[in-house]
Amino acid sequence: MIRELIKTNRTYRRFYEEVKIDRGTLEELIDLARLSSSGANLQPLKYIISYTDDKNNIIFPHLRWAGYLKDWDGPVVGERPAAYILMLLDKNISKSPMWDHGIACQSILLGAAEKGLGGCMFGSIDRAGLMNALNIPEDYELLLTIALGKPKEEVVLEEIKDPKEIKYWRNEKGVHHVPKRKLQDLILD
Repeated sequence: MIRELIKTNRTYRRFYEEVKIDRGTLEELIDLARLSSSGANLQPLKYIISYTDDKNNIIFPHLRWAGYLKDWDGPVVGERPAAYILMLLDKNISKSPMWDHGIACQSILLGAAEKGLGGCMFGSIDRAGLMNALNIPEDYELLLTIALGKPKEEVVLEEIKDPKEIKYWRNEKGVHHVPKRKLQDLILD
């Protein structure tokens, strides 16, 4: 079961924008992160949620969508995320998130996949611009943003043929291909 959930939990960049996500669903996903492990049990992460068109439209232009897809500027209207979760470090609790944001993000995205949703985790963000646009106090550091929605694209995992060719790509039908290293190439014994 967990293997299938992990395989379903891909990075999706196009969504059925009209399929809305409500506040309760976002709170359920954040609760999964809350229940996850935390370095030294400090629990320094805080969240801002967005599920309205107005707030989503503030967030969208601050995200950088797909570094390897040079001819694509991100999803068009109608294919944009229905919701966002911004993950913040409360600097009054800790100066470092340690690994908490990775664990929390994976918990949120696995929970989303279980609900038939998909997401895209962003580290490439205009942080200063987004913090200013949302009036986020300086006591917080914007770590990452998760875009969420009902996926509108197919993502295919495939085995890497050349270890230097790790870039994801789309074929002529828009199917997103993600190369993965072979298991035996990861285990060093």
